[in-house]
Amino acid sequence: MNDSGFLAIRSFPRIRGSLRPAHWATALAATGLLAYSVLTAGLSGDIRYCLAALRSGEGAGYTPAGIFIHRPYFYRMFIAGLDSLTAGSIEVREVIIRLAGVALCVAVGIALRAALVRSLPHREATLTAAAVGLSLALAPLTDFLQPEWAAIVLSVFAVAAVLGFERRWVAVVVASLPLGLAVMMKYSTAATAAMALLVVFAVDRMRAVLLGALTAVSAVVLLAFSLWSGSHELQWAKDMPQINQSSLSRTGIHPHLILDQSLSFLAERVYLSPVLALLPGALLLVLARQENRRRRAELAALAALFVLVCIAAVAVQGNWFGYHAAALPVAAAALWGLAVAGWYSSFRTPPGFFLAVTAVYALLGPLVTSSPEPRLAISTAAPWAAAGVALVAALLDLRRVRARRASEGASGTERVMRRRAALGVAVASLAGVMCLAAPVWPGSPKLVDSVDHAALTNASFQHGETVTAATAARLNREIPKGAPVLYLAFGDVTYYIGHPAQCRYPIPTFLQRTKFLPETADLPSTVENARCITHDPAPYAVLQRSWFQLARIDPVVRRNIEKYYDCPEAAGSTHQPVVCRLRADRA
Repeated sequence: MNDSGFLAIRSFPRIRGSLRPAHWATALAATGLLAYSVLTAGLSGDIRYCLAALRSGEGAGYTPAGIFIHRPYFYRMFIAGLDSLTAGSIEVREVIIRLAGVALCVAVGIALRAALVRSLPHREATLTAAAVGLSLALAPLTDFLQPEWAAIVLSVFAVAAVLGFERRWVAVVVASLPLGLAVMMKYSTAATAAMALLVVFAVDRMRAVLLGALTAVSAVVLLAFSLWSGSHELQWAKDMPQINQSSLSRTGIHPHLILDQSLSFLAERVYLSPVLALLPGALLLVLARQENRRRRAELAALAALFVLVCIAAVAVQGNWFGYHAAALPVAAAALWGLAVAGWYSSFRTPPGFFLAVTAVYALLGPLVTSSPEPRLAISTAAPWAAAGVALVAALLDLRRVRARRASEGASGTERVMRRRAALGVAVASLAGVMCLAAPVWPGSPKLVDSVDHAALTNASFQHGETVTAATAARLNREIPKGAPVLYLAFGDVTYYIGHPAQCRYPIPTFLQRTKFLPETADLPSTVENARCITHDPAPYAVLQRSWFQLARIDPVVRRNIEKYYDCPEAAGSTHQPVVCRLRADRA
C-alpha cells in the first residue's frame, strides 16, 4: 500500500482529553447546517427539468430508459431512482430527494475515512473525509445532484474502495465499477474519473494504473449495456452533441480566448464556493510537510494537472457552466482538511493565519445573506486576491512554525499543548464547516456572470420559481385533471404543471435548438420529436414563447403547431406561458 509513499508526515503523539467538546460542537453545527439545507435549499432548475421529463414521460407510459433528457442513460436512472423514494407534494418530494443526496454524501465520507485511516493518522483521515462529504452535501445549488456531482460521489467511492481494500486486485476490481459509472454520468465526466485516478496515483501508482485500465473496460461494458437497454440510446448519444452550439467542435480552439475565459470562470467559481480560494494555501501547507523534494514536486505537478483536466473538460463543453467544475471545490475541501489536520500532527500547533483567513471567508455567506439585493455586484479580481491572501497566510504559518521550533525546541508543556490543540481544533473545524456552508445561504450567489459583473442569489432564484409555480397553478386551472399535454415550454414550467406528456420527448429540446442551429432540424431525434405534434396529438399544449420562439424555430414545426393548436396571445407579456387547445378538425 505504501510502496510509493503517501504524505510523509512526522506525527506526534495524539493529544487526548480536551477535544471532545470541540468535536461535539462541530458535529452539531454540521448537522444543523445539513438539516437547514435539506429543508430550505430546494433543487436547481436543471434537476427540476430532469424530474419534469421523467414524471411527465412516465405518465405517457415510458420508462426512464425511453424518455429523452439531455443526459445519458445511467444518470437518468440515478435521478429516477431518487425520485422513486418520494411521495406527496412537490415541496415534500424535494426535501426527500435532497435528504437522499445528503445521505449519499455521509456514506461517501464514512467510506473515505475508512480508507484513509489505513495510511493517515486518525485526525487527518477524519477531517479530510468530513470536508469531502460536507463539500458535496453543502454544494452550491447549481452543483447539487448534477451529473458532475454524481460523478464525484462515485469517484470518491472508487477512491475509497481502491485504497481501502488490502488486496490490490480486489481493490481495483471493486473500484472499477463506481469509477466506470462516473464516466457514464455524462461522458464528459470521464474527466472526473481521470481526476480520481490522479488522486490514487499520488498514493499508489500501481493501483492507479490498474484501476485506469480496468475502468476503461468497465466503462465500455456499461456503455454497451446502456445502448442495448435503451431503445434510442445510440441515436441520442449521436444527436446530443450536435445540439450544443458552444462546444469546441463548433467554435474552434482559440488559446487566448480559452485562457481569458478560464481565468474569469475560476473567479466565478470562487464566488459559488469560497473554499476554492483556500486551495493554493492548503496545497502549500501540504507540500511544506514533505521532506523529500522530489515528492513535493510530484504532488505539485499532480495538483496542477488535476486543475488542468477539470478546466479542459469545462472548455471542451464550451458552455462554461459553474457546475462543470464541481470537482474543484471538493478537491479544495479535501486539501484543506489534510493541510489543517496534518499541521497539528506535524507541529502541534494550528496554522493560525490560514485558519483566520478561513474564518473570514466563512463569514462571507452570512454577510452576503444580509444584503437585500436580488443581484450582487461582483469583481473578477476579488477571488484572485482572496486566493493570494490565503497563500500569504500559509506562508506566514510556515515561517512562524519554523521560527518557533527553532526557538522553543521541546520546551512546551503538555498542558499548554492540550489547550492549544483544543482551541485550534474548535476554531479549525467550525471555521471549515461554516466556509463549506457558504453556498447554501439564501443571499449567496447561485449563478455568477463575470460579463455583467453580477450574481443571481439563491433567494432571487427561489422567488422566481415561486412565480413560476403560481403561473403553473393558473394554467392548471385551464387543463382538466390528468389530461395529456404537449409541452412547448422550459423544464420548470413542465415541472410545476405536472401533467403527463404524450410522447418520449416531454420537453422539446431538439425542436427548440433549431433556433440556434438550423442544421439540427434533420437529426433523427429532431424529426422524431416533431412527430409529437402531429402523431396522436395531445388535447392541450403549453406554449412558452419566451423560450420556444415560434418565429425562430424550424418553419415546418411552426406551421404544424399553428395547424394543430389554437394558441392565444399571452396577457400582458410574451414571457407568460399559455394553454393551447387542439383544433377540433385535428382531434
